[in-house]
Amino acid sequence: MRIRYFSFLSLALAAGFLVVASQAFALLDVANLALGVGIGMLVVSLATAIRCRRHWPSAVDAIAAAVVSAWMIVASQAFSLGTVQSLTFAEALGILGLAIVGLTAHELTTERVVHSLAPHGARERQRDAGELRTPVGA
Repeated sequence: MRIRYFSFLSLALAAGFLVVASQAFALLDVANLALGVGIGMLVVSLATAIRCRRHWPSAVDAIAAAVVSAWMIVASQAFSLGTVQSLTFAEALGILGLAIVGLTAHELTTERVVHSLAPHGARERQRDAGELRTPVGA
């Protein structure tokens, strides 16, 4: 499911951008970016939660990212600019951590599928079933 991978990757990139922007840009710009990027991250995380509702680790992770994103939107409008800068930095780090957890869950699921499809022990199973004959003189 590549859409889950790209969703969490986009959350990680947006959160990483906010981490840097919250320390590098002017306070008013940080507040405006927190509002705009927070809305984008909320939409992506809610869409991911709905799309991945059958894979509960990804769904829970996406819901947690949606909650943090919603709080970022509220905080960017409710607090003073200095507080918004600190909160944006912390919230972006939190969403970045959640995105890394989501990417890890995706990779673990993918690896499990790949390993379950690999032909491990096929020769031994054939020998046990009597399908594999040993050559004469061996």
